[in-house]
Amino acid sequence: MKAEAWVFGICAIFFVLVAPAYWFITGDWTGTTALVMTLLLVTLIAFYLGFHANRMDARPEDLKDAEISDGAGELGFFPPYSWWPLWCALCLASMTLGVAVGWWLFIIGAVLGAVALAGLIFEFYRGEHAH
Repeated sequence: MKAEAWVFGICAIFFVLVAPAYWFITGDWTGTTALVMTLLLVTLIAFYLGFHANRMDARPEDLKDAEISDGAGELGFFPPYSWWPLWCALCLASMTLGVAVGWWLFIIGAVLGAVALAGLIFEFYRGEHAH
């Protein structure tokens, strides 16, 4: 994670230089505030990645003498296709529309959303992809 920490650190240096220059050139407080907030966010991510990079074992990407074969092996579990995210998104869309149209639509979306969310969570406990 050291490489990622350096990338965000360089972005932080960039925003340290750009934010005052933007304010000096334009005098716009809104854009300057957005740039300062971006600086703070990038700095937070850089410190987080740098903090964890020092406390965990080096990955093959972090070693200068690593070979491509050092990164071989299982990378994790990646689920196959699933229809449940579509139903969750449609229920959320109906709940959002329900705030504008009427609370009855929000309640229907919430009930169906609970079913869709349960289906998304428990899809690997039954059926074809059960573990």
